[in-house]
Amino acid sequence: MRIDINADVGESFGAYKMGEDEKLFPFITSANIACGFHAGDFNVMQDTVQKAAKQGIAIGAHPGYPDLQGFGRRNLSMAPREVYHAVVYQIGALHMFCKINGVPVSHVKPHGALYNTAAIDVEIAEAIAEAVYDTVPEAYLFGLCNSEIIRAGEKIGLKTAGEAFADRRYDISGRLCSRTLPNAVLHTTEAIEQQVLSIVLDGKVQTIGGGTIPLKADTICFHGDGSEVAKRAELIRAALQSNHVIIQAIGEHR
Repeated sequence: MRIDINADVGESFGAYKMGEDEKLFPFITSANIACGFHAGDFNVMQDTVQKAAKQGIAIGAHPGYPDLQGFGRRNLSMAPREVYHAVVYQIGALHMFCKINGVPVSHVKPHGALYNTAAIDVEIAEAIAEAVYDTVPEAYLFGLCNSEIIRAGEKIGLKTAGEAFADRRYDISGRLCSRTLPNAVLHTTEAIEQQVLSIVLDGKVQTIGGGTIPLKADTICFHGDGSEVAKRAELIRAALQSNHVIIQAIGEHR
C-alpha cells in the first residue's frame, strides 16, 4: 500500500511569512508551490523550489485565481479562456524556476476557489487540463477525487492523481465542505489522523453528517498554513508507516 503526501507551500509574500515550509519538507513527498497569483512571489518561488529540490521532493505548480488579498479562496467570475491563460502564466513562471534548479514540474494542483470550481465546473476543469497539457504534458494533474478535473485530465490524456485532504470535512457527495460552515475543518491531531488512516487504509471517509462514503486517494494534502502542520504531518506519516504504508511521490509508485 502506497500514498503520496503533498502540501501547499511557498505561500509567503514579500515581508509576510506564511506557513512552516522547511519544518514540513522532511515529512512530505510532493510540494505544491504557489505561483504568485494567490500567494508567493518571485523570491519565494526560487527559494522554495531550491529547498524542495535539495530534499528530493517532487515539485508542482499551485496556480490560483489572481486574488492575493483573499488568498485565492474567493470565487472570481472568469471565463474558461481567461482561466486557461492564467494557469499557463503561473505554470510558466514555476517551470522556469524549476529549469534553473534542474528539476521538472512533476504535477499541477489548482488552489482554493479555483480548485473547488474545477471540481464541479466542466468548462473550467477542461481549461485547466488544457493549460497543463499545453505546458507540462508529462506532469500529473492533481484534483479532488472523483471530480470533473480528474475526468478532464483523463479525457485530454494527462496522468491524474485523486487527492484527499487530511483536515477538511466532506459532504455526502464527496465534495469538500465550505470553510464558511462550522466544523468544516478538523482541528485536532487525533481527528486528522483518524481521517487519514480511514482514507488510506479503508478507502472511506466519514462525512460531516456522520455517515461514510468510499474515497480512494492517490495523494493526501496537508495545508502548509495549518496549525502545527509539520508536527502533525510527522505524527501521521509515522502512523501510516506503522501500518505498513509506503510513502512515495506519485511518479515513483505509478
